[in-house]
Amino acid sequence: MNIKILDSWLRDYLKTKASSYDIAEKLSLTSVSVEKVENYGSDFIYDIEVTTNRPDLFSVLGIAREASAVLSKFGIKAEFIPPGFEKPKTTNILPVEIINDPKLVNRVLAVSMDVEISKSSKQISERLETSNIRSLNNVIDITNYVMRVIGHPTHVFDFDRLNTKKLIIREAKKGEQIQTLDEKIYSLKGGEIVAVNESQEIVDLLGIMGLENSVVTNETKKILFFIDNNDPLHMRRASMGLGIRTEAATLNEKGIDSISAMDALLFGVSLFEKYAGAKNISKIVDIFPNRPKERAISVPLEKINKIIGVNINIKNSLDALEKLGFKTKINTNSIEVFVPSFRINDVEIEEDVIEEIARINGYHNLPSIIPPINEDITAHTTFDEFYWINRIKTALKYLGFTENYTYSFVSEKMFEGPISDAVEIANPLTSDFVYMRNSLIPSLLEVSANNKAYQRLKIFEISNVYFKNDNDLPKEVLHLAGIIKTNKANFYEAKGLIEELLNDIGISTIVFKQSSNSALGSSLYINKEYIGEIEVFDSNLIDFELDLSIILTHASNKKIFKPFAKYPPVMEDISVVVDEKISTSDLISTIKKQDNLITEVTLKDTYKDTRTFHIVYQDPDKNLTKEDVSLIHDKIISHLKETFAATVK
Repeated sequence: MNIKILDSWLRDYLKTKASSYDIAEKLSLTSVSVEKVENYGSDFIYDIEVTTNRPDLFSVLGIAREASAVLSKFGIKAEFIPPGFEKPKTTNILPVEIINDPKLVNRVLAVSMDVEISKSSKQISERLETSNIRSLNNVIDITNYVMRVIGHPTHVFDFDRLNTKKLIIREAKKGEQIQTLDEKIYSLKGGEIVAVNESQEIVDLLGIMGLENSVVTNETKKILFFIDNNDPLHMRRASMGLGIRTEAATLNEKGIDSISAMDALLFGVSLFEKYAGAKNISKIVDIFPNRPKERAISVPLEKINKIIGVNINIKNSLDALEKLGFKTKINTNSIEVFVPSFRINDVEIEEDVIEEIARINGYHNLPSIIPPINEDITAHTTFDEFYWINRIKTALKYLGFTENYTYSFVSEKMFEGPISDAVEIANPLTSDFVYMRNSLIPSLLEVSANNKAYQRLKIFEISNVYFKNDNDLPKEVLHLAGIIKTNKANFYEAKGLIEELLNDIGISTIVFKQSSNSALGSSLYINKEYIGEIEVFDSNLIDFELDLSIILTHASNKKIFKPFAKYPPVMEDISVVVDEKISTSDLISTIKKQDNLITEVTLKDTYKDTRTFHIVYQDPDKNLTKEDVSLIHDKIISHLKETFAATVK
């Protein structure tokens, strides 16, 4: 997610002589990625990409705090200037009772006041517009302004339109309907966090979007300024389930700091007083059932240097951590770090603290060296799925294939088999993305159809397919699929490519049997374990799909050394007439089983109902005589006749 901030806005809370380009460069080296700095008259706009684990940086204050620490590490004087807030002095009681469910909302803050609706000041509207937030009026703009500065979403109700003495927070019931402030109607899935009045009428979809029946209008005289810090899981499910992706929802689902909610409320009240003529301000109601627990992490000094790989100046690092909002204490052999509330979901273990020290010192300052080898470690091999997948991709590349990436979602038309077997998506974006695919082939066929200009095409994809499961989540199975498009499709080309690929990863026990799905295709097995199909789609196209999760269990790097034979082989051809339904692989397997001296059996030729096999005999210890070969030959003929009713020519 990106955030845009005016340079002049940032400098309200960051005192430094550093240029905007210096700020952008130093932040990008150690913290957030400043994608670009745009000119805006005599000002500048920072376009900043923030990672999802740092919701504290979706704010002007968060970026200012981060920049003060970063610039100081580069020897540039910088000071973070936190805003000061005062509680309003009043004896007025909040004229509405708020009933909260602590399982849903961690903290609720509310205050009422009389206001005057008008246009926003030039500074507020300009700062919001350059931050990609539309300016509407002074009251609504203040809520968005507070969210951008503090980083905590806020909301405002038209108090008179609420028409209630009680505001009750509960889970929505399935089928309840709401109309959001953008006049769209939604049927709730059940489980969303809502606020209802005494009549059980829903007046707010908490943390996501306000509703039409309580929104501030040009006639609003009295408001309820309301801040709710919600359970992130409920926020994510509700936002994704309803398809409402507001900035407030995006922030709330990441677990934002509940402590900062009070700063947001006090900052908002001060702005309402200044820009909306706020009067008759009530006392603040603060319901705080889920206060975050303080966290202290002790980190051994030896571990810091060991993990980072170089000796770090601990005092300078602690100074940087202090600027980032941490409290620190140095002991004899360790440091103790007290995590601020706005980092409580991000910094949990020793390694997180060490990562903070490393990044603030600058990853670019760490030397590029090969880690030392620990002589006590005994070399061993383990199953590494990523290694084998990369090896398979490399082999396919050298076999002439090009890798493809396609969507895991498909339409009903592209689903293989009965649609009742499909895993259906709860909130599809379009009708083309309704189901999770159970085969990669339809997606690759679509790629082939979209590349008609290529007379010869060899493409593959490695990805998961999805099947219904007894559990809530579908079963994911890793598949490999490929398409060979030529002027004249050749089944044996596909067969040979698959044999070559599997041989490369140490699998030689591949069995091809007549496919039950296609007269010209083949079912593949490793020993007796089914792994997939080769299908002759038409005269110009062959496809194959293999269960890679099974294949990888048989993959091996083990090599067996066989010394060169001292004695020459004896070779002969045997032609047999046999039913066309009998697979060649079964015939070859039967021939090989007759004697250990048979080292190789291959199909040499076919003509009508006759198949000719080339057989190689070899003894590692002596020369074979005609009598030796004749005995094995007779045994082969006998078994072919008995097993397959074959006639030998």
